[in-house]
Amino acid sequence: MLRKPAVAGRFYPADQESLRSEVTRHIGAIRADLCARGAIVPHAGYMYSGHVAGAVYSRLKVPAKVIILCPNHTGLGASLAIMTSGSWEIPLGKVQIDNSLANKLMHHCHLLSEDAHAHRSEHSLEVQLPFLYHLRSDLQFVPIAIGTSGYAVLERLGKGIEATLKEVGDDVLLIASSDMNHYESDETTRVKDRKAIEKVLALDPKGLYEVVKSESITMCGYGAAIAMLHGLQPLNARRAELIKYATSGDVSGNKKEVVGYAGIVVH
Repeated sequence: MLRKPAVAGRFYPADQESLRSEVTRHIGAIRADLCARGAIVPHAGYMYSGHVAGAVYSRLKVPAKVIILCPNHTGLGASLAIMTSGSWEIPLGKVQIDNSLANKLMHHCHLLSEDAHAHRSEHSLEVQLPFLYHLRSDLQFVPIAIGTSGYAVLERLGKGIEATLKEVGDDVLLIASSDMNHYESDETTRVKDRKAIEKVLALDPKGLYEVVKSESITMCGYGAAIAMLHGLQPLNARRAELIKYATSGDVSGNKKEVVGYAGIVVH
């Protein structure tokens, strides 16, 4: 199955050369100095969050295999939706799904469902692919869309990821696609986001879940972040590092109603 672009021309340029130019601009000088196990990367339109995503991707040594966890904004399809075969088309080319890795994930987490419908219109995973393809055009990936907020389910997904990574033994990068707090003032958003970021930096998935709920932090991909942290914790994840933080107000100038963006890597 070929998954066609859903948000090209809206979240990022649909023209190949324009997209390549914009990705290059956001990444800047490629350092590739971090062999990270995981990363949290924002997924808004490139105009707003591309510079934060680029700051993360410029530091990563991207391996041949990537698992991308994203929220399900559309509400379509299964609550834990995976695609195990086919490819995703972006203006830069086609990115192949790693069938073997995807099937191992399904074996180790029976809550995952094969469901392309959940991915058809979802932007939060698609916007990561031009950055990854630009850095490594031969990569293969596994897409997982998360439409549940239940902590036990997220923990179980994380344990399935952990078991898969132990079995595969290859260098695999986990990406959690997430924006931070939504549509409050810049001042309020920065306070709320700092509380969530502190839990990620402490490698504390339960603490992240609790602070998101108790402080009403509208971090859309917290489920992806929680599953990623659970997947990496038992594999000797040592520390997390905040690469860059910004809000949409930094670009638009509107500080009354913003979205926060954090770029974090897990070593």
